[in-house]
Amino acid sequence: MKKHTSDLKSAPTGPSSVTVSVPGTTANLGPGFDAFGLALSIANQITISRCNDLTKVPAMVSLTARNFFLGSCLAPIPFSWKIKGQVPQARGLGSSVTVRLGTLMGLNELTGRPLSQAGIFRLCAELEGHPDNAAPGVLGGFTIARSLGEPLRYQVSSTLRFVLLIPDFEIATSDARKVMPKSIPLADAAANAADAAVIAAAFATGKYSLLKGAFGDRLHQPYRAKLIPFLSEVIAAGENAGALGGWLSGSGSTICCLAPDASVAKKVSLAMKRAAPTGGKILITSAENKGARIIAP
Repeated sequence: MKKHTSDLKSAPTGPSSVTVSVPGTTANLGPGFDAFGLALSIANQITISRCNDLTKVPAMVSLTARNFFLGSCLAPIPFSWKIKGQVPQARGLGSSVTVRLGTLMGLNELTGRPLSQAGIFRLCAELEGHPDNAAPGVLGGFTIARSLGEPLRYQVSSTLRFVLLIPDFEIATSDARKVMPKSIPLADAAANAADAAVIAAAFATGKYSLLKGAFGDRLHQPYRAKLIPFLSEVIAAGENAGALGGWLSGSGSTICCLAPDASVAKKVSLAMKRAAPTGGKILITSAENKGARIIAP
């Protein structure tokens, strides 16, 4: 049933301002399309403050706030919003989740925490349209988001390094989804299912050597390669330099290779950079196991 403003309660008084740190994420990890996600040690900080009058905020923030107040049955409050951090926009590193999740958690804190963590996750995943980035954003670590039930979450070793090649061009998620086929051959679906199971087992048990050769994908990456024509060359270069494997991060344009440790990661980063014909930057990071959290006040 549609809620009307008159049906909503006044929000309890909470802190006047709050800052939320939300990690960047890498999703899909090859064959785990729309299910696998992993939080990275890069983050955006979203600050939300109560104010006396309505202020202009980005459209994504406005829609997120509307859904928060309707979902929590609270009357809207005026607030200001700002963001800073390391997660670039439209590069396949979960920037939209940092905006949506930071807004949801910030408003939840300002209004007396009417929503649980699970409720915030569900709202964020609904706004995203898929849960693969929302789950690690909320929970940290490696996550498996299911169509039914709560996500599964596993701690990730601090030894692992994620080498990110971040090109100097953006790819919109909507554009990346348009190039995917309506169906794929049964053999391709079976291969994806097998490799996805191996990745899940490796992160669940901490036996990361199992990951070597498991990141191949036949569902989305071959079709999205037209948007990032050097994708396969960069991944191959990283693997030849010692990476356990590589994948297109989310819908791109970032390419991620997984190195077993920091020393190998340096070699992998050089190889990936040499294989990329365009500009961009390399970032070496690790997993973030805490997920989004309040850092101020």
